Amino acid sequence: MALALAAMLGTASVQAQEATSPRERSVEGMVGRGLDEVARLTPDEQQSSATGATTDEKSPVPDAPTPATKTAGVNNASDDYGKQPKRILWIIPNYRAVSANTHLPPLSFKSKFWLATQDTFDYSDFILVGGLAGISMANKSEPSFHQGAAGYGRYYWHIFADGGIENYMTEAIVPAATREDPRYYTMGTGGFFKRTGYAVSRLFITRTDGGRRTINLSELVGAGAAAGIGNAYYPAQSNPFVKTYQRWGTEVGLDGVFNVLKEFWPDVNQAVFHGKY
Repeated sequence: MALALAAMLGTASVQAQEATSPRERSVEGMVGRGLDEVARLTPDEQQSSATGATTDEKSPVPDAPTPATKTAGVNNASDDYGKQPKRILWIIPNYRAVSANTHLPPLSFKSKFWLATQDTFDYSDFILVGGLAGISMANKSEPSFHQGAAGYGRYYWHIFADGGIENYMTEAIVPAATREDPRYYTMGTGGFFKRTGYAVSRLFITRTDGGRRTINLSELVGAGAAAGIGNAYYPAQSNPFVKTYQRWGTEVGLDGVFNVLKEFWPDVNQAVFHGKY
């Protein structure tokens, strides 16, 4: 009987100990450490000791990412990377170039017509035409124009007409008919030869108004049509086929040169002029 009673008391003691909550056992542990030691603990350490957790443990939930903020008045390098200005060196018009990784809505016929007008009557175009007229006169490309001031004037207005008609054909009239985008979308990244090849290839490949790739009829057909129209105001004694081919090749070649210049200008601007142009 005494042994049974002792067993029952032992069982009850174990059950009572198991019924004690973890928090109560932690408090008992704190009491066992002594009041003086508890007094030296900080409130956070007391809380950690009471809950059984340690301050060195990391939360299983990751911290929320800190949002990146842009400093007011400071331009990040990525903001200007590949950005195309309206002009190159404050002189050369750059209305057709689109900055890298930029998607724009399609142009209306009015917008395409205005784009051609800007390229044709920009003040820099008069300077460019003047230089080309001087080169043509020095090479005597049209002997019937003769030399001197009068001859230079003939070269000048013929070349101006060539460029103006080509602009309206390649940037407005043909793109409106074929629903092509006359703008030049820059690549912006990659090696020199890769980007140069891309710039030249845009003479033959372009985008539709819907953003799909297509043959650049605006450039090829438009420039050819402009060269053919030139036969109406060039001297009749000139070989029409040869002169038409030469004018077509000159206009397409100039567009290719300007594509390369537009492609690399943001890099040159940042490296040499620190983005001032």
